Amino acid sequence: MAEFTLPKNSKIKGGRKVASPQPGGTMRNFKVYRYDPDSGENPRYDTFEVNLDECGPMVLDALIKIKSEQDSSLTFRRSCREGICGSCSMNIDGRNGLACTTAIEDVKGEIKITPLPAMDVIKDLVPDFTRFYAQYASITPWLQTVTPPPAGKERLQSPEERAKLDGLYECILCACCSTSCPSYWWNSDKFLGPAILLQAYRWLADSRDEMTGERLDALEDPFRLYRCHTIMNCANVCPKGLSPAKAIAEIKKMEVERIV
Repeated sequence: MAEFTLPKNSKIKGGRKVASPQPGGTMRNFKVYRYDPDSGENPRYDTFEVNLDECGPMVLDALIKIKSEQDSSLTFRRSCREGICGSCSMNIDGRNGLACTTAIEDVKGEIKITPLPAMDVIKDLVPDFTRFYAQYASITPWLQTVTPPPAGKERLQSPEERAKLDGLYECILCACCSTSCPSYWWNSDKFLGPAILLQAYRWLADSRDEMTGERLDALEDPFRLYRCHTIMNCANVCPKGLSPAKAIAEIKKMEVERIV
């Protein structure tokens, strides 16, 4: 059996043998939130030094490098690496965003990474999305109709009707917007939050959907809808450049118009 020999720059960390970065190159420190509920220990921060000359340009690249070379217990979500799936949403240097589309060079100094705020933490950088997904399910996010579809045809839209969905359908449910909203921090058990309300408006704006009244009835509530105070944090952090605040304003407008 071949003998395994540690590199000269290796060190013992947490009872495991972990190779430190090779000396030289452009080094950056990453201060990463760590929490393992099974360990019984309090949350902490671990600092990792990464050689950027041997790393991809995005924060997610650095996290993958840290997990691969320095601490395999580091836990985070990731999938597409293209800003499409929303899996790697986290708080980077005090701002919610996607690790796969946040460039390391855009963050100055030590890079501090924490899970999305206002959510329970499963482990390290992985938040618990259980309530968020339950809220999403509560708005029945699918096309609802009463009339039968045209024989052998799709339910058609005009180009103008289809254009009304632009800025809505692109939402990837990363929760960056909702977890940047103070109203959601304090009332996440009652307030649906920016992401879910934007998704709700996506179906209200769809000319093919025939449940507008029922959808508005479900949203007409002091907390589910009206906790939004147009702070605009949601629009500022959205990695897709969407404006949940605008969608929420449109829902409020529809609620008023049907009463007048």
